[in-house]
Amino acid sequence: MEFSAQQIADIIQGKVEGDPDVRISYVSKIEEGKKGTLSFLANPKYTQYIYHTEASIVLVNNDFKPEKTIIPTLIRVENAYTAFAHLLEVYNRIKLNKTGISKKAHIADSAKIGANVYIGEFAFIGDNAVISDNTKIYPQVYVGDNVHIGEGTTLFAGVKIYSDNFIGRDCILHAGVVIGSDGFGFAPQEDNHYKKVSQIGNVVIEDEVEIGSNTTVDRATLGSTFIRKGAKIDNLVQIAHNVEIGENTVIAALSGISGSTRIGKNCMFGGQVGVIGHISIADDVKVAAQSGIGKNVMTKGEILQGSPAFEISKYRKSYIHFRNLSEIKTKLEELENHIRELKQPDRS
Repeated sequence: MEFSAQQIADIIQGKVEGDPDVRISYVSKIEEGKKGTLSFLANPKYTQYIYHTEASIVLVNNDFKPEKTIIPTLIRVENAYTAFAHLLEVYNRIKLNKTGISKKAHIADSAKIGANVYIGEFAFIGDNAVISDNTKIYPQVYVGDNVHIGEGTTLFAGVKIYSDNFIGRDCILHAGVVIGSDGFGFAPQEDNHYKKVSQIGNVVIEDEVEIGSNTTVDRATLGSTFIRKGAKIDNLVQIAHNVEIGENTVIAALSGISGSTRIGKNCMFGGQVGVIGHISIADDVKVAAQSGIGKNVMTKGEILQGSPAFEISKYRKSYIHFRNLSEIKTKLEELENHIRELKQPDRS
């Protein structure tokens, strides 16, 4: 796809300085710009590159004042970074604007398929499934019986949605996501064997949720596992049965949330965070990467770090001592030996 400078300016409500007909077909970093690409300048520390870049078009802020001759065509906007992000969104929407149903897809007779839907090769749509308008289902997606997929949602290749689960509007599930597999429920028996506890609940994913590749969300034992509106879940995250993730909460990769835990709204979890089961975490809580949460967090807006995690300023003060434990131990041993010598009777 090709766009002229003027077309781009019209999309982002910018002003062209230079050739309005110059065309680009891709984007690039300003320091790696090549002919036929578009770049942007938002951070002043990259200003030096605008005088040497080979990019054909560069987005700049309205207040940018060049000190040397600039070869690329400029498009001036209020905020170059925001405008660039908007262009990427438009480009991605055009690129992914697929429609039509492949003859190689399997769709149950009882399934309901909306308008303007894309269903790719070897996708499977089960009995009584509902696929709403403007939904995109990429090849090799499995949608089980009685699943509801909301309007405008995208399921990328290889997503698996087990039966009876609900996906809201405008969600994005990336490749390899599994929704509704069994929770980890096993009852120990007297002979040291484990009896499986059937998981008969489901998963409810509300509107505008995005879930990264190879993340798993387990169905509830009873009731539902909830991912509330606007939550963003990274790649390779495990969310166990009967968990509730609050609205607009963000969880980074390799984190694990144990069963029946409730996480509040607007929380932020770094990578590799672990949370034990059956606890509650308040709204607006932030947890640093590689932390372990082992008890309820009741204070709204608290920031935690460590394993077990505690208040971050206390953790940072304590860390000074953590890293010097070996030296502290040596000094204590020397002090103990000195005291022991002082306590010995004088034999002179």
